[in-house]
Amino acid sequence: MAQESDTWMWERARAIVDRADRIQRRFFQLSSSGSDGPTWEPPVDVFQTDTELWILTAMPGVAAPSVTVTLDGVALIVRGTRTLPSALKGAKVHRLEIPYGRFERRIHLPPGRYQPRAHQLIDGCLVLSFKILP
Repeated sequence: MAQESDTWMWERARAIVDRADRIQRRFFQLSSSGSDGPTWEPPVDVFQTDTELWILTAMPGVAAPSVTVTLDGVALIVRGTRTLPSALKGAKVHRLEIPYGRFERRIHLPPGRYQPRAHQLIDGCLVLSFKILP
């Protein structure tokens, strides 16, 4: 019985570490150096009800005017820039975990037709809602 418990605990711990690693890779994917492309990719949640599709994109510290959202076929593309506050530009960095610079996230939409309803920047998240069309 103890061996089954140890195996279960090990598998659970491994699954947690794997999930954390996937989230880390998704949140902070650097482009190749010298590139003008995006340097990071914000995490996204997608929710669907019977009548609406909701997309939440985490972008702490990103100003609303620096964000663009476009529809490219079956994907929604969120682009923008997170800049370092000017008061910190000459500061010594002790830890840097929140990415800065240009970002882009391509979100593949579930099959269907959608009509944009609302978009807001709330508590560091871009919240987009779409009405599901028949």
